Amino acid sequence: MRKILAVWTITAFAFIGAALAGDELVVNRNAAHQFATLPDGVRFPEGITANPKNGDIFVGTFDAPSPTNPNPDNKLLRFDRHGKLEASRSFGTTPLLGLEFNRADAKVYIAAVGDFSGTGSRIQRIVANFNGTTAIEEVAVIPSIGAPAPRTVQNPDGSVDTITFGDNARVPNALTFDSRGRLYISDSFQGAIFRIDNPAACAPCTVADVTLVVHDPLLATAGFPPFGANGLALNQDETVLFIANTGDDRILKLDLATNMVAVFVESINGADGIAFDKSGRLWVAANQSDEVVGLNAVGRVVAKLGDFQGIRNDGTVRGLLFPASLVIVDDDIFVTNLALPLDGVVGNEPEEDVKRYTVSRIKLPKD
Repeated sequence: MRKILAVWTITAFAFIGAALAGDELVVNRNAAHQFATLPDGVRFPEGITANPKNGDIFVGTFDAPSPTNPNPDNKLLRFDRHGKLEASRSFGTTPLLGLEFNRADAKVYIAAVGDFSGTGSRIQRIVANFNGTTAIEEVAVIPSIGAPAPRTVQNPDGSVDTITFGDNARVPNALTFDSRGRLYISDSFQGAIFRIDNPAACAPCTVADVTLVVHDPLLATAGFPPFGANGLALNQDETVLFIANTGDDRILKLDLATNMVAVFVESINGADGIAFDKSGRLWVAANQSDEVVGLNAVGRVVAKLGDFQGIRNDGTVRGLLFPASLVIVDDDIFVTNLALPLDGVVGNEPEEDVKRYTVSRIKLPKD
């Protein structure tokens, strides 16, 4: 069920704060345009990354096995800068989440959620100019550390709620490299951030090569959609790792000097993929409000781009529908329309009407 917020939230106050601070609030509901269409039968585009040298866009699918589709065929797709499909590589029943292009070895790194398909969750990679038979390389198995400790929440009346997390599946979700070539990995169910210091040299890495950076209750969720730590983005000087918590509608920040996690922004409805632009604005795919939200340096909302505008006659999305991940190339934001039905009630969600799945493009507003 799509969330509807009917109360004033911190995000609402952020709009007022932006205006008071002199930031121009940019709202463009028509900003998202169709960039590429996935091949027939290929569903649920989720992860996205790009090769900045030639503008190629890579998209992975999150088609998990289900009673109605026990043997999905997940794909990694490569589109050229004009949205033309160049290559498709099958990953079988294993659903794919985050993707990240590594400039050091010109390979695409992939978060493969094998715990959903019985093959074990891990990080894989493939050369950027892959074809349908190119070898898929193993990088590292995600350690099994279980759920984080319970989270306590103070209430206005002085009482305390305790949230206990029970998820044990390993769900590597988003990936990001720092300037030293180290790879950070979010784990949505285990509530953790992992790091691999030299992934380009792994063939594959051992468990000892995978560092647990932090295992924190703020990185897990009991909310909806049921994914905690998700999108990742480093600030310019790489002192802070920003982390989306999708189910909690939050952007968190991890101080990499102290490994302390804190809340940066509340009430981004389904905060999913995130990325900084060259002006320092943080862009967030808000998957439950079908928009991309721009935040300034202090977390105030300065832009709301795109919207769901219906389903075309050919079954493609007009605008955005469950935008999951984004990547910025020059002055464009490319966004995957996951369009994944989640509430289990037949006929209740527009996602059920999608027949062809798409990637959208949004022009960055001037700063």
